[in-house]
Amino acid sequence: MPIRILIIDDHFVQRLGLTVAINNEKDLRIAGQGGSVAEAVALYEKLKPDVTLMDFSLPDGTGVEAVKRIREKHDDAQILMLTVLDGEEDVFRASDAGAAGYLTKSADAKTLIAAIREVADGGTFFPESARAKIAARMKREPLTPRELEIVHLMVEGLSNKEMGTRLGIADGTAKLHVAKVLAKLGALDRTRAAILAVERGIVRLGK
Repeated sequence: MPIRILIIDDHFVQRLGLTVAINNEKDLRIAGQGGSVAEAVALYEKLKPDVTLMDFSLPDGTGVEAVKRIREKHDDAQILMLTVLDGEEDVFRASDAGAAGYLTKSADAKTLIAAIREVADGGTFFPESARAKIAARMKREPLTPRELEIVHLMVEGLSNKEMGTRLGIADGTAKLHVAKVLAKLGALDRTRAAILAVERGIVRLGK
């Protein structure tokens, strides 16, 4: 029996390219395609594919949310993240949600096909760079919800006073949160913290 694959990506051209690559393999076939979190959940429930290729950024949420929702009902779901994002936080969130693998869209067709087969066989497929990012993230103390709000405001360039006004907290409280964020990110100043937050995928510009 061929390996049945569900593709979730909101870009038609990307889905087309994946379809071409997959159809060149006799042991693989496309079971279905979708472009949103809602479609991912519904199509998985309907098709029960052997492997799901999941994009990270979707119109109604993230691929990580889709992974969580699918695996809440189907803990044996084999989902391979395929995305342009490769930040430390991106990879960690996907792995933590239960994704069986993580590849960037720059991966060649040979690597993709190998990943699909490995995941379909019950294995995992995380390149060395992805494993290193997961390991690095696991050593860090996670940011609290409030600290995540502070990080986003730091990236926007807000001062402590502006942060306090935006969040309805005292300037001094905002300053304390900033200090904790700098310590957790290992940054010496706010500018470096903002850069690290974007590089690691903690903050996504334009989101």
